[in-house]
Amino acid sequence: MKPIHLISPADGQVYAERMPLTPEAAEAAVARARGAQKAWAARPLEERIALVKAGVAALTAMKETIATELAAQMGRPIRYGQGEMGGVNARTDYMAEIAAETLAPKVVEDSDTFRRFLAREALGVVFIIAPWNYPYLTTINTLVPALIAGNTVILKHASQTLLVGERLAEAFHAAGVPADVFQNIVLDHATTEGLIKAKAFDFINFTGSVGGGQAIERAAAGTFTPLGLELGGKDPGYVRADANLDAAVDTLMDGAMFNSGQCCCGIERIYVHESLYEAFVEKAVAWVNGLTLGNPFDQATTLGPMAHARFARVVRDQVAEAIAAGAKPLIDAAHFPADDGAAYLAPQILVNVDHSMRVMTEESFGPVVGIMKVKDDAEAIALMNDSQYGLTASIWTEDYDTAAEIGAQIETGTVFMNRADYLDPALCWTGCKNTGRGNSLSYLGFHSVTRPKSYHLKKV
Repeated sequence: MKPIHLISPADGQVYAERMPLTPEAAEAAVARARGAQKAWAARPLEERIALVKAGVAALTAMKETIATELAAQMGRPIRYGQGEMGGVNARTDYMAEIAAETLAPKVVEDSDTFRRFLAREALGVVFIIAPWNYPYLTTINTLVPALIAGNTVILKHASQTLLVGERLAEAFHAAGVPADVFQNIVLDHATTEGLIKAKAFDFINFTGSVGGGQAIERAAAGTFTPLGLELGGKDPGYVRADANLDAAVDTLMDGAMFNSGQCCCGIERIYVHESLYEAFVEKAVAWVNGLTLGNPFDQATTLGPMAHARFARVVRDQVAEAIAAGAKPLIDAAHFPADDGAAYLAPQILVNVDHSMRVMTEESFGPVVGIMKVKDDAEAIALMNDSQYGLTASIWTEDYDTAAEIGAQIETGTVFMNRADYLDPALCWTGCKNTGRGNSLSYLGFHSVTRPKSYHLKKV
């Protein structure tokens, strides 16, 4: 077997190297998880919650180290490196708060003759295949409810963020979560596929590309293993005539550029009412020109490198194709001298774009956004729905009812009004079309990692 190398986008050097488990060692890890599950589920719910929260507290205590490691692993500027910990804590606290009510039996009847109730039971062994772009948050979304509900968990983290899985395991084990209850392991694709085909797991959560999700589905075919798949996105923003222009520019451009555009729910296309179009574009260009592309370890850097040079190549190709087809670039790359033709990529805004261009229809996952003028809601809705993806949509208006009416016509998992690129732990995180299937967060997040069990008890 070959070692897995983590190449730092900051300098192009090998930052970490790990050997993947052999198939036999991987099977043994799953066996340990399965052997530990019943005892873990038998612990009082309050105890499981306390251990999980202690694990998150131990993780939060590492936040300075985590910030440095994230800058090296995936290029996030160190000034933002501790940011995930706020979301990690908020999501953990909310899921812990609703656990007792959500997992409690729902009593239908409790009489002298019948006791009928619907319970929820842990699925067993949960397998999380986590991505590199928000490596802690995306893991926590499934890890926390899975452990609280009584499952054991095996985590395979992305090769770009190998150290994240190790930090999570270190923190949770230090807090008292047994080593066999939560395991971080390193696997290659072949061993991962073999485990899935062998029905090693009782639930699989995957966050990544559409192609990756299709590979997971093929491997799981015929096993009846439930899957949670969060895949691609091409999330739109729509700025209506009554929008607060400055707020729209600030939030939508941040949603397009933060984390170098590497966010599943980042803003990748913007539709602006014709009455605000020129002003929006002018302000958007000024906003982007205020960014500083540079080394992620520099506190002045607000835009770091993309996680890998091959990811930046995809964006460069999309932009070049669009320009060749008539799109107009508004950002002068000379304003961002750190652009090295590899992982360091200057941001870009494109106008004169349309949906014949890949940059407006295929996931870019980088610091580029196309802006189109629209005449009314109907045109905006048609364009927003002209996508193979459906994760979030951001509507800018001053009217709740209008936002809801438009949102009801958009094929998406989440409708935002006057915000973007945000997860609310009280609301379900889900998508439609090629964005995938399944749910995380909210009470439905617990439903994903448990199964219903009916009790119909009669006295005679």
